[in-house]
Amino acid sequence: MTATATTMLTAIVALAVVLGLIWLAQAVARQSGHFRPSVKGSARLSVVQSLALDQRRRVQLVACDGQHFLVLTGGSQDLMLGFVPQLDEA
Repeated sequence: MTATATTMLTAIVALAVVLGLIWLAQAVARQSGHFRPSVKGSARLSVVQSLALDQRRRVQLVACDGQHFLVLTGGSQDLMLGFVPQLDEA
C-alpha cells in the first residue's frame, strides 16, 4: 500500500468512528430525555409523558388547559386518540 492510500484509509476509518460516536451520543441523550425542551413558567401546552411503540411511532400524553389527551405520532399521519378523564386525587 502506498502512503497516500494508507492516509486515505486512516481518514475514512477516523470519520466512521467519529460519526458512530455522534450517533451513540444522540441515542443515549434521547433515551435519557435530554432532547425534551424545557419550559419555564406556566405553559398551557405540555407533554406529560411519552412512550415509544416502535422506531417510528410514539404515544404521547399531552396536557392543554387542564385537559389530558393521547396523541399517536410518527406514522403516515398523526392521530388524536382521545381525551383521558381526570383522576380525583383524594
